[in-house]
Amino acid sequence: MKKKALAICLAAALAASAFTACGGKTPSSAAPGSTGAPASTADKTVEITWWAPPTFIQDGDDAAGTYEQTIIEAFEAKYPNIKVTLETIDFTNAGEKITAAIEGGTAADVLFDAPGRIIEYGKNGKLVSLDDMFTDDFVKDVNNNDLLSSCQGNGTYYMYPISASPFYMAINEKMWTDAGAMEFVNLEGDRSWTTENFEKAIEKLAAAGYNPGVLFCSGQGGDQGTRAFINNLYGGSTANADRTQYTFNSEEGIKALTKAQEWIKKGWLGNGVAYNGGQSIELFVAGTTSFEFCWGTSAAGNNAATMEANGVTPISLPFPSDDGKASLEYLVNGFCVFDNGDADKAEAAKTFIKFICDDSEWGPQNVVRTGAFPVRTSFGNLYPNDAERELLAKFTTMYGPYYNTMDGFANMRTEWWNMLQVVTGGGDVTEAVNKAVEASNAGMAG
Repeated sequence: MKKKALAICLAAALAASAFTACGGKTPSSAAPGSTGAPASTADKTVEITWWAPPTFIQDGDDAAGTYEQTIIEAFEAKYPNIKVTLETIDFTNAGEKITAAIEGGTAADVLFDAPGRIIEYGKNGKLVSLDDMFTDDFVKDVNNNDLLSSCQGNGTYYMYPISASPFYMAINEKMWTDAGAMEFVNLEGDRSWTTENFEKAIEKLAAAGYNPGVLFCSGQGGDQGTRAFINNLYGGSTANADRTQYTFNSEEGIKALTKAQEWIKKGWLGNGVAYNGGQSIELFVAGTTSFEFCWGTSAAGNNAATMEANGVTPISLPFPSDDGKASLEYLVNGFCVFDNGDADKAEAAKTFIKFICDDSEWGPQNVVRTGAFPVRTSFGNLYPNDAERELLAKFTTMYGPYYNTMDGFANMRTEWWNMLQVVTGGGDVTEAVNKAVEASNAGMAG
């Protein structure tokens, strides 16, 4: 839409997991290669509880937990001495419920979640170490040290991963085509492209009268998008390699923030001080802006019908980078085992997790039900004849360091969006980013 006013949209909550509707026939309960129950539980019945948020995709109108129950039935057929009770939890109250249960000594045995909460529980001594599950064969199969590091806290593995999904950006095909900006976009291979070509493209869009995407910073919602965009422009990073310090005030980071401020002043990039990630998505979905930094399988799937009605055809792209090699942020799905003081329950829980993630028949099916991509390379392409998913599978090779489990992460997020407000408002970039990094590193102490 040419020169459309950027009206403030209603806040939209970003989905906590990356999934889209997906069909698929449930496999039979006869799982191959049964090895029987673990030795410690073979002669006794062990009962465990599984907390599951609504991440697994259900068939049709089935209620949350329906598909998970089929997993349990198949598992119990293979391991009759282990009984699993499913309890579904929703994203809105999961944190409070889990915290209350931990404090009350009533935590479940297995939790399905993302690294952020899981690693925090592990660092606080609430979880069983899963180091023995990360065999040489498994590590080799995953073949991604950054992803594996997301499952660790203080050098111990606390989360066993099943799937992951990248965050990336999107552009409005019609706007970019009409503006003559598509000549700067690579649509071949993994669609990698450069900062130089991005700059040429947004100049074209502005000249044609199309609204740019916004560098949103009214709050922390979707902030992984703005960090990925800024970091990729000139090779900066949020943190150092060993994740002991926040480093987005590097020379590369300051250069990128300065360039973003320049683009905002020229009208090539939108001042997003009034928007968070969800609201920024709404602008793009409505056909108001020409590109979006907060995008993923969830945003694409949840807004597909609305975009179709609005005549918006999104094109998925990695973030532009100075060397044409993007480093993407991503969601990781996985499981942890709470330390409830019962070794038999802990071993049974591990057996259950391995069945969900690694069983030759149920493992791939369960990955698809998360709407994401397998962490095991041996699972191959689980989305044949789906061009978009095949593209996104290529994006999974661009996963960068996972810093979301660093100490002080929550505090850093606040410092980040407050710093962006100064930058978008025309303030001193170096002063603002140095202040934010200093406060972020101070926040690592507690």
